[in-house]
Amino acid sequence: MLLGAVLVLLLAGAAPASAHAALRSTDPDDGSLVRQAPRHVTLTFTESVGLLDDSFRVFGPDQRRVHTGEATHADGRSDTARVGLPGKLAEGTYTVAWRVVSADSHPVSGAFSFSVGKRSATTGQIDTGPAEDPLTRGLYDAARYLAYLAAALLVGTVAFALLCRPAHTAPLRRPLVAAWWTLLGSTAVLLLLRAPYEAGTGPAAAFDASALGRTLAGRPGLALLARLLVLLLTAAFLLWLSRRRDTVKRPVALAIGTALAAALALTWAAAEHASAGIQVPAAMTSSVAHLLATGVWLGGLVALLLTLRRSSGEDLVEVVPRFSRIAFASVTVLAVTGLYQSWRGLGSLSALSGTSYGRLLLAKLAGVAVLLLVAGYSRRWTARIAAPAAPARVAVPAPVPQPVGASAGGREAAEGSGAGEPGTSAEAEPPGEPESPDGPAGPGAGSADPGIRRRLRRSVLVEVAVAAVVLMITTVLTGTLPSRAEAEAAQQAPVGALPPTTEITVPFDTGTDSVTGSGKVLVTLDPARVGENGVQAVVYGSDMGLVAVPEVRITFTLPSREVGPIDAELADRGGYWSTNSVNLPLAGDWTMKTTVRVSDVDQVSVERRVRVEP
Repeated sequence: MLLGAVLVLLLAGAAPASAHAALRSTDPDDGSLVRQAPRHVTLTFTESVGLLDDSFRVFGPDQRRVHTGEATHADGRSDTARVGLPGKLAEGTYTVAWRVVSADSHPVSGAFSFSVGKRSATTGQIDTGPAEDPLTRGLYDAARYLAYLAAALLVGTVAFALLCRPAHTAPLRRPLVAAWWTLLGSTAVLLLLRAPYEAGTGPAAAFDASALGRTLAGRPGLALLARLLVLLLTAAFLLWLSRRRDTVKRPVALAIGTALAAALALTWAAAEHASAGIQVPAAMTSSVAHLLATGVWLGGLVALLLTLRRSSGEDLVEVVPRFSRIAFASVTVLAVTGLYQSWRGLGSLSALSGTSYGRLLLAKLAGVAVLLLVAGYSRRWTARIAAPAAPARVAVPAPVPQPVGASAGGREAAEGSGAGEPGTSAEAEPPGEPESPDGPAGPGAGSADPGIRRRLRRSVLVEVAVAAVVLMITTVLTGTLPSRAEAEAAQQAPVGALPPTTEITVPFDTGTDSVTGSGKVLVTLDPARVGENGVQAVVYGSDMGLVAVPEVRITFTLPSREVGPIDAELADRGGYWSTNSVNLPLAGDWTMKTTVRVSDVDQVSVERRVRVEP
């Protein structure tokens, strides 16, 4: 019932937005010459998009803004944006600036031109609206990351308490409360900042009541509102559980907790990449399972770390093996759902190295691989803590355990003295050696040995640190254009080059001593005129030889008219970087910003002026 209510709240909204969309086509075509004035301007995207009050700005040959109707979806299709034009348009060239919003809160904008009857000698001036505010974006991205961390800690801590059943849950209360308040606060910040981030304005615009109303009319805004509702229900559930802990049946608590956790995960799945594109039902189901498994594993690691610090050895004999089994199941779910989501976002294996989305995915996979290696190391110490379970079922003659204490205080004796003596420590005699089951490391030594518990705490702490980095990469990945959408958009891009060319030499120096650390980029822009242009970039090292670098990015901005930045979206052609589909809609002195990345951490950006002729 709870899941159904959240689904209704998320899916029953006007103007649904979607994951990071790319422009597929325009009508009229970019740069086209039409005989009769069109009645509408229609954009088609790779996925559904959300519309703003000012999604379209159309400028005529006289450099004046053309009065247009309200932006709508064409024929009810959420992957389109359409605006009506006046009945009579003068002959000449028209420039269209557009701005739409993807479901993960990232605005997508651009500009193109078309001509009616004849082309104008000069194109109209364009105002694409305010540029992206870096403070708003920084605050929004920070809030998204905190929300991921808090959700994982909240879900993982509750799951650890219900599934692993530690004898003392007091150490878990503080992180549980901190996670709940952090998630509540970060969600409120996301809800307030969404409107100014969509419009590209400063954080002060967050307190505009009308802007907040527009936010709540879209699916991302509804998802954040639903998250607040689920958090309030979660607080009520936790209070009820704490007051009636002894009377509540565990299956009932597990059922309610699972429903709340799934509803919480659904608020992410319904407002990010899974909500649009191919196989939406399967993608949303996979996303919810992926988020839950992430929380149970990574959030549970924090709960395990606190339990290792506070609980007794006897308690750990039961708790640690339970979490080990739960963590293994979570990793299995993560592997299956992660493989599906990677295929859905990439579209092809070549995209792994050829797109930003693919490279981020590789970085995430590398982080997960490190996490699994550390987890495997932790399992060694987990097995030693659980070691007393097997010998306890074997009848051992009374004289055998005497060296570590056979009396009622045997465990205390082992912890106080025997565990630290040579030949009696479980660390000195790891499982698998012949003498370990019946030798000096007898019952209770694994759980009570402070050396084993200390090593397990350290390895779990490393897991938690690596997990925080993986979640950070995930945050960036969810805001990056999927490779499949990028490829679909590129298929529609016109190709070919025009004869005139302009060459610009861009020197760079990242401050490193390697051959690729400094040099120059030879950029060719053809024809350096209004409309479609081709861009080629060749990188030379400090020895003046051709070098291969991980990434070259070029953007164009026209500061005098507040146009841009327009990303050239260069593709690696094996020795040089190029594209044939950069649309520069206005004449003037453009700022070309060239960013050269020579390693994972070293990059430099250099700006040069470029003249674009009419």
